[in-house]
This record gives sequence, C-alpha cells and structure tokens, in this order.
Amino acid sequence: MESEAKHSAHRQALMEAVFTSGRELSTAAVMFHTKLSELRGLSATEGKAIDILLRFGPMTAGEFGQHSGLAPASVTGLMQRLEAKGVARRVRSDEDKRKVLIELIGDQVTAATPYFVDFMDGLGRLLEGYSDDELRTIADYSTRAAKIQKKAASRLGNPGTAGT
Repeated sequence: MESEAKHSAHRQALMEAVFTSGRELSTAAVMFHTKLSELRGLSATEGKAIDILLRFGPMTAGEFGQHSGLAPASVTGLMQRLEAKGVARRVRSDEDKRKVLIELIGDQVTAATPYFVDFMDGLGRLLEGYSDDELRTIADYSTRAAKIQKKAASRLGNPGTAGT
C-alpha cells in the first residue's frame, strides 16, 4: 500500500510538472506571438488569425469560428480589422456564390519568416534530442491538448457550460 501511495504521489508530481511546463510554454507562446504581431502592426489575435488562414485556407466566418473557438461577432470584427490592415479580404466562393470567404492577401509566410528563423532553428535543435517514439508522444500530447483547449475556449462565455 505504501508503494502505491508513493507511486501516486510521484505520478501527481509528474503531472504537476507537465501542467507547470504547459503554463510556461503557453505564456512564452503568447508573449512571442504578441511581440511578433506588434512588429507587423497587428494584434496577437490578428496574427494567430493569419496563422489559421495559412493552415486551413480561405473559409467562411462560421468555419473560422469552428477553428478558433471565437463567437460569430468576434470573428466578424476580427475579419474587418484584417481587411482594414490589408492582409485579408472577403470574396465570394467559386463553388457557392452565396458564401463569403475570408482569404489572405499577399505572401504572409514571407512577411513573417524573418521573425521565425531563430526560433525554429532552436526548436529543430531541441527536437533532434528526442527519439521517434518520443516525438510521436509529444505530437500526440500537443494535438490532444490543443483540442481540449479549443473546446474549453468555445465554452467560455456560454452560460451553463463551465466545467462541462
């Protein structure tokens, strides 16, 4: 029984270390992206919106809301700001002229690349120290944690959904 309690305490300590490191990573990511976006004349939210559009391509406001967890009114305001800053525009869908898509203007990857070189080099060196199995575990954890966080974000501000 004592061995089980030690195991449980050890596991709890490991889980706390993961939670703490996750908070540190989250804070570092927010601060990095805030600074990066400021250098480009954007808010951090606008910078991450560009990232979503880069990864998934042109999409409707509703689709953007699904990817971001933002409410429709927030998406509309965000898209208006991106348009005003000249990085995105609204266009009619080729497949369904009733749909309006938001798409990026210009080469946003090239615009942001100089800011990422040092960071990505460092991450590449870090990842080289992990085995293929460890990389699969890290990728799995990151992907699943992101899904949990997106789901939690979509529930924020929705009465009766906190903690569900």
